[in-house]
Amino acid sequence: MTFDKTRSAGALASELARLYGADLQRVLAPLGLSPAQFLVLSELWGEDGQTQRALTGRLGVEQATMANTLSRMERDHLVTRRPHPEDRRSQLIFLTDAARALEATAVAAAVAVNQAVLDGLPPAERELFLSMLGRVVSGMRGRDGKPEA
Repeated sequence: MTFDKTRSAGALASELARLYGADLQRVLAPLGLSPAQFLVLSELWGEDGQTQRALTGRLGVEQATMANTLSRMERDHLVTRRPHPEDRRSQLIFLTDAARALEATAVAAAVAVNQAVLDGLPPAERELFLSMLGRVVSGMRGRDGKPEA
């Protein structure tokens, strides 16, 4: 038996993620953002003032990775940290005005990359592809009751 990467869900998903990440990096770089920073910002644009732990859980990344990303974002004046009013061990992460000013442009760039990913499919197949992909991801997250990091 041989391994056929063109028939492997994992290999195809990995290649899709690699290509998508490269395209996203290309369109975000002129804005001074990395894909990881964009994902953090997208969470904060939806709900500002989250803890590092909440962001880590929502994005499925390691605490150390999130800490490094947030440190760079703080250095670049995209976020600020404020003490949590009820938990002295936690800090809340808030957007700066500079980060808020990037929202429309960064989101438009990410939407364009997503559109390019789907351009080769007719509209009905796009919806089916996204629905199926979402179900596969949900199923994998639900295998042990915890999201995969």
